[in-house]
Amino acid sequence: MAYRRTPAVQARLDAQREAVLQAAVLLLAERGYGGCTMAAVADRAGIATGSLYQHFASKAELSVQLFRRVVTREMAAVDAAVALREGPRQRIAAVVETFAARALRAPRLAYALLVEPADAVVDSERLVFRRAFRDVIATEIAAAVASGELPEQDPVLTAAALVGAVGEALAGPLAAAPAPVPVPAATAAPARTAAPTKPAGTTDVVPALVSFTLRALGGRDDSDA
Repeated sequence: MAYRRTPAVQARLDAQREAVLQAAVLLLAERGYGGCTMAAVADRAGIATGSLYQHFASKAELSVQLFRRVVTREMAAVDAAVALREGPRQRIAAVVETFAARALRAPRLAYALLVEPADAVVDSERLVFRRAFRDVIATEIAAAVASGELPEQDPVLTAAALVGAVGEALAGPLAAAPAPVPVPAATAAPARTAAPTKPAGTTDVVPALVSFTLRALGGRDDSDA
């Protein structure tokens, strides 16, 4: 007879898997993909390395799930910001503003998501990530073109160009950001991380990117006289 996990056993395994992913997110924000070894993640989660392999067969598999966890959170933040704006152009600005501001608040994590050298499986996930942001922007561009707020254009092509430009503009500041400093916890719980320092000289990056985006769309920038 095949062994069937009891609800209690399954709940314990689910909780352990969640603890592993949370530990991996912290490590990614501190050390990037290079520091997210299976042994390091297991140590941060407070489990044996062998136990980690019960949940993820390899570092590549863990990296994919880690990437998806963080990206889902970022997409939710963008969707929430977009929902608060009225009008397509304002919603497009919200996508860029939210994405860039959050990236600069957690630069090491954002650098890992966007440009850090990683496994091929992570590069594949990055493509899905970029397409998701592209599609959000493309939907709003199409609506703005249909309403006459923007000139006729290919919404998908324009959105893809904007996503690429914003990512490239952020790459330098993110790479230059100092690494966050781990803060020892008072108990045996996983170590906390000090708040990351915003990269120097990035005060005007977000408004500049928003202005660039609105001008690139072919419409009038709200900051224009």
